[in-house]
Amino acid sequence: MKHKLWIGLLALWAGGALAADAYPSRPLTLIVPFTPGGGTDIMARLIAEKLTRSLGQPVAVENKPGAGGTLGTDIAARAAPDGYTLMLGSISTISLNPSLYTNLATNPLTDLAPVSLIGSTPSILAVPKTLPVSSVQELIALAKQKPGSVNFGSAGAGTSHHLAGELFKMQANIQATHVPYKGSAPALLGLTRGDVHILIANIPSLLGAIQAQQIKPLAVTSLERSSLFPELPTVSESGLPGFEVIVWYGVFAPRGTPEPIVTRLNAEIRKAIEMPDVKKRLATEGAEPLSASPQAFAQRIKSDYEKWKKVIQAADVKLE
Repeated sequence: MKHKLWIGLLALWAGGALAADAYPSRPLTLIVPFTPGGGTDIMARLIAEKLTRSLGQPVAVENKPGAGGTLGTDIAARAAPDGYTLMLGSISTISLNPSLYTNLATNPLTDLAPVSLIGSTPSILAVPKTLPVSSVQELIALAKQKPGSVNFGSAGAGTSHHLAGELFKMQANIQATHVPYKGSAPALLGLTRGDVHILIANIPSLLGAIQAQQIKPLAVTSLERSSLFPELPTVSESGLPGFEVIVWYGVFAPRGTPEPIVTRLNAEIRKAIEMPDVKKRLATEGAEPLSASPQAFAQRIKSDYEKWKKVIQAADVKLE
C-alpha cells in the first residue's frame, strides 16, 4: 500500500514538473478587477509586458470591473488552475473585501493562490491649508480640544480612505465624523474647500494638489518615509507608533495551480520588479517595488486581513 502511495506521489510530482517545463504553451490572461487607467490597471500592464517577454507568450490584460472588485476576483477564482488565468489583486480585493461584503460568491483568501507581490503605494494624511495645524500631533490635539468638531473625508464607505480614517481615529483616540464622497476627486475637492478636515489618500490622487499647494500634507502612512516626499515624517514617527496604511498589489492564480508553475511565475515577476525601467515607472505612481515568496506573501495577506477585520468590525462597515 505504501509502495503504491509513493508511486502515486512521484507520478503527481513528475506530472507537475513536466507541466512547468512545457509552460506556457499558449497565451495567458491577466484579469484586472477594476476599470482601465487606475493604479491596479497600470501595475497589471507593466507586469504583463515583462511577462510576455520572459515567458515567450502573450499576456493579455482583461478588465473585469464591478462590485468593488469582487466580480473580477470571482472570475479569476473560478478559472481553471492551469497557470493561464492570473489576476492582479490588491489589499482591498484580497484582505479587505472578505470582511466588508456579506455575500461573496468566492473567498479570495481561500480560492486564490498568492504568486508574488509587485509593489505598494503609501497614503498621505492631508488637511486643508486653512486648518491651523502643522503636524499630526497638533491635529490630534485640536480634535481632542474640540470633540466632535473634526471630520474626515473618503471616496466612499468601505474604501481604503474610509478605513484609514477609522484606523487613525482608533489609534489617536479621537472623535471624527466620516463624510463619504462618490469618488476620490470629490473627496479631494471637499478637502481643498475645507468641508472636511482630514483626508488619507494615496499619493497619486493627492500629488497634484500638494504640488499646487492647495492642501497641507502632514505625514505619510507607510512605516518608512516616501522617496517622493522624504521631508514628510511618517504617522508612526509622529506619535502613533506602528500606524501603517499602504495599498499593496500582487499577482494571484486560482487555488490549485501547480506549485512548479507558481514558482516559475514568482521568479519571473521578481526579476521584472528589479528592472530599472519598472522601478522608475513605479516611482512615477508613488509606488515602491515589493517582492516576496508565495509563502511570505500569504502571511502578509493573512496579517492584513486580521488587522483590517478589527477596524471594519469596530466601525461597523458592511457593504452589499
